[in-house]
Amino acid sequence: MTMPLLEAKNLTRKFGALIAVNNVSLQLRQREIHAVIGTNGAGKSTLTYLLSGELPLSGGQVQLRGKDVSNWSQPARSQAGLGRSYQRNNIFLPLSVRENCRLAAQAKVQKPWQFWSAAQQCRRSLEAANYALEQAGLGKHAATTAANLSHGQKRQLEVAMCLAQQPDVLLLDEPLAGMGAEESDRMLGLLHQLKKNLAILLIEHDMDAVFAVADRLTVMVNGSVLASGLPDAIRNNAAVQTAYLGEGDHTADKPTDLLI
Repeated sequence: MTMPLLEAKNLTRKFGALIAVNNVSLQLRQREIHAVIGTNGAGKSTLTYLLSGELPLSGGQVQLRGKDVSNWSQPARSQAGLGRSYQRNNIFLPLSVRENCRLAAQAKVQKPWQFWSAAQQCRRSLEAANYALEQAGLGKHAATTAANLSHGQKRQLEVAMCLAQQPDVLLLDEPLAGMGAEESDRMLGLLHQLKKNLAILLIEHDMDAVFAVADRLTVMVNGSVLASGLPDAIRNNAAVQTAYLGEGDHTADKPTDLLI
């Protein structure tokens, strides 16, 4: 087994008396998609905020490439190779697709000492942006205003903006949300391509998509890990079936779309 690129060790986050994430551990390895599933309120999104550094830990440790980054800020973790998308689109709608990506790349390749040089002309940022757009399947839409993209293309643009920062790890929070079948298939194809070089944590409610793309799954309930393992093991796990389908209804042939 290769060393995890990102590892969560006993992560805990409390909001007063509420424990949103309770002693959660998981590992992300290169060339793997690790999906985290659970009902609304299970703690999935809070977990991504802890991993990305947007919320402080109440306990536990986050390691990036074996280095303790628990006290690092979100920008510091981003600079170190951690990319992050959100449940809602987080793009600049009036700008072109390329300019959205170039701004993301510029955040990675900062040159404050070259104050006399126009940032828009930074060759490295432009190259990173164009490469990311090609990876995300948006190369032919580079000059399009972001507001004119379809919903699915906007989600692709968010992924492209992450890629422009040249990450090693991607945290994707419901990238298929609101997509039709064709757009979902396109995004799943993109994820298959991206995992060749990245470690990906995927939070998603579409269980057909999850089981089609994930190499490993972690199931969360009430902020805690209920089960973690390979897809077939999770699909046939009695505790998972009980939690999601009700006591005594543990048949493995239940439709996976009930696991939401």
